[in-house]
Amino acid sequence: MEIDPQEVVATAQEAAEQQAATTARSARRLNATVAITVALLATFMALCKVKDDNIVQAMQQAQADKIDHWAYYQARTLRQEVAESTVVQLELARSNANRPTPGYDEAIAKYRALITDQADKKAAVRQQAEQDQKTYDALNYRDDQFDLADAALAIAVAMLAVTALTGLWPLYWATLVPMLFGVLMGTAGLAGWALHPDSLIRLLT
Repeated sequence: MEIDPQEVVATAQEAAEQQAATTARSARRLNATVAITVALLATFMALCKVKDDNIVQAMQQAQADKIDHWAYYQARTLRQEVAESTVVQLELARSNANRPTPGYDEAIAKYRALITDQADKKAAVRQQAEQDQKTYDALNYRDDQFDLADAALAIAVAMLAVTALTGLWPLYWATLVPMLFGVLMGTAGLAGWALHPDSLIRLLT
């Protein structure tokens, strides 16, 4: 059986054209998939960014409130100590007086009342300061979730850029690992889920 060289060449050219067409279609599908994925990730990251910025502002407010309340606590502690010292001085002065002095009793009663008042207010301010710390910690918990989401999604976007350049589908599938993790952590932050990989956060902080 004779082999026609022209037929062989034509067959080879046809196969090459079919392969090129298949490769081009695959590249177009990959590029379209990458573009859609990047658009969706950018939208999700924007939503997370808005929420994270609000959380950071709330954290700053909680931190400022905590500092103010501890400052009030210190001020009331100082007032209480001054009142206690004044009571001691008045009692000593009263004991050394040669005759009854009602004015000492009135002053001592006044400062004792001030001591009690400052102690009560000091306890209330301390509770507020401790609550501010709890609020800060709760907000920081969610801020950590958004930080992890931002890092993971940034890695995913970088990998998608390389995928678009190389045209490799396996690299796109590998991108799903950081992408899904980032979406999971971002959703946890938005929804308030108790999802907090402590070991990973400690490694990054």
